Amino acid sequence: MRTHYDIIKALLRTEKSTIYEPENKYLFLVDKSSNKIQIKQAVEYIYKVKVDKVNTYILKGKMKRVRYQVGKTPDTKKAVVTLAEGQKIDLA
Repeated sequence: MRTHYDIIKALLRTEKSTIYEPENKYLFLVDKSSNKIQIKQAVEYIYKVKVDKVNTYILKGKMKRVRYQVGKTPDTKKAVVTLAEGQKIDLA
């Protein structure tokens, strides 16, 4: 059985994620097999906030080459979580 901490891998702090913050949105790296309901429950449990909406997308891995070997970086899933009005995640 997966826990909430298995679903949410990391809170991403990138340039793109800081653009979302004034709109009360946060960017998370999540488990690839998790759905929006599980992500919502995990964020509410871990950060003690009320989640309004969850949008997800999958980034396909890129083909990479190291010397004579060809490989691929893994696919990742990200979630943009919109919090309810007046809610905030303390990043400090």
